[in-house]
Amino acid sequence: MLYRRKGNRTMELAKVRWGMIGCGDVTEVKSGPAFQKTSNSELVAVMRRTGKLAEDYAKRHNVRKWYDDADELINDPEVDAVYIATPPSSHKEYTIKTAKAGKPVYVEKPMALNFAECNEMIAVCKAAEVPLYVAYYRRAQPKFIKIKELLDKHMIGDVRFVSTTHYQNAAGDVRNKQNPPWRIQPELSGGGLFFDLGCHTLDILDFLLGPIKDVHGFAANQAGYYHAEDIVTGIYQFESGIHGVGAWCFSAYESVDLNEIIGSKGKITFSTFGHDPVLLTTDSGIEQWDFPALQHVHQPLVERIVADLTKGFSQVPSTGVTGARTSWVMDKIVENRGEII
Repeated sequence: MLYRRKGNRTMELAKVRWGMIGCGDVTEVKSGPAFQKTSNSELVAVMRRTGKLAEDYAKRHNVRKWYDDADELINDPEVDAVYIATPPSSHKEYTIKTAKAGKPVYVEKPMALNFAECNEMIAVCKAAEVPLYVAYYRRAQPKFIKIKELLDKHMIGDVRFVSTTHYQNAAGDVRNKQNPPWRIQPELSGGGLFFDLGCHTLDILDFLLGPIKDVHGFAANQAGYYHAEDIVTGIYQFESGIHGVGAWCFSAYESVDLNEIIGSKGKITFSTFGHDPVLLTTDSGIEQWDFPALQHVHQPLVERIVADLTKGFSQVPSTGVTGARTSWVMDKIVENRGEII
C-alpha cells in the first residue's frame, strides 16, 4: 500500500494519518468524524489559531494532538495528509505549504478565492507531485451517483437543458453588520452566499453533465443587509452543447432548492441540499428514489481519497482540476457585478 511521490520515492500508507487545519462548525459532524470512521484512516492532529479551542476539539473528538500553529501541524512527521477546513482566503497559503512538505492536500470548497488562486494551487501540487483533492463531497454520494447513472443510461434521452432555482430568506446572522459571518465577506470567502452555496450546484452539474465552456451572468445586492452580492443569475453552455440557466437569491420570502435536467424523452428533478426524492419523469410516468440523510456528508468522498492514497485507486471524482473549473464558472458569472453597496 504505497502513495507515490517525487519520482521513484514512495511513502508507505497502510493508514492515512490526517492533520486538520481549522476546527469550525463544518468539522464537527460533516467532515471531522469521517476521518475516524473511514477504514485505514485516522485524524491524529488538529489546529486552530486559538489553542484552547483546538484543545477542546481534540479532547471531544479523541484526537491525540492539537496545535495553534499550522506550520507545526503540516510538518509533524506523524501527519501524512492535510485537510484544510478554513475560509477560502487561506486555502492557497496552506495548500502550498502542505504540498511543499510533500503531503497530499484535501481542501474545503470553494477551492480558493478565485480561479487564479486555484491555478497556483494546482501548479504547486503538480510540481511537488502530491495529490490535490477538493471537498465537493456530493460527487461521491449515492444520490448524485444515481442521477449520473440515469443520465449515462439515457433514461431521459439526449440532454437539452438544465435549470437551477435556489432562493432563501436572509437569515438573522447575515443581517448583523457589526459581526457578519465570514461567508458574506468577499475578502474571506470570495463573494457572498453564492460562493458558499451556489458552488455546490455548479460543481455537481459539472460532475453530471461535463465541463461548462461559456458563461455569462449578473450579480447585485438588492436587500442591503451586507456588502456582497445577494442575487445572482447565470446562463451557460456545456462543452457537450447542453444549455443551462441558474438563479440564486438570498433575500426571498421562502426557500426553494430545485434542479431540472430536461432531455428529449423526459426529465430528472432533484435538489442540491434537500433530502427530497430524485424524480424521473417520462411518458411511462414518474419514478422516484429516496436517499436518507448522511450523518457525515464528507465520508463517501473521504473513503475514495483514502483508497486512492493507500491502494493506488485513481477514482476520486473531486480534484484540483475539477474544483478549479467550478471557481472559473463562478468568477465569470459575477464578473459584471452591479454596484455593491
